Amino acid sequence: MCPRCGHRFVTENVWHSCSSYTLEDAFARSTPEARAAFEAFVALVDQCGPVEVVAQKTRIVIMGRVRFAGAVVLRDRVRLNVALARRLDAQWVERIESYGERWNAHRFVRSPADLAAIPGLAALVCEGYRELGMQSSLAASEG
Repeated sequence: MCPRCGHRFVTENVWHSCSSYTLEDAFARSTPEARAAFEAFVALVDQCGPVEVVAQKTRIVIMGRVRFAGAVVLRDRVRLNVALARRLDAQWVERIESYGERWNAHRFVRSPADLAAIPGLAALVCEGYRELGMQSSLAASEG
């Protein structure tokens, strides 16, 4: 944990911006609908297990043991993302960014009403939580 800003990390001496922001800071220029979409997404994530939501200068990260989901706040919606150990071919996914063979960030922009229309989103979020956020896929591949 950083003694100055309180951010926690899995490994010591990780470079970071060492800043402190709140969710209120992150949503200061957005609509109530954007905040509602984010809160609905966090409610899905909360069903998976304990998480920490950390507001940063340009994004919000959601952590299990490590970061596995998050958001970028736009004026009237949020750009959400969840990392999966596999690539998911689905219409609602706008873009996939791969950071290695087993880390695929699935990005999608949503309003509150749109979240409920994504089939199986809660299960996918929990898959990302287990496999990447809690690093069970890492433990399985090492064992």
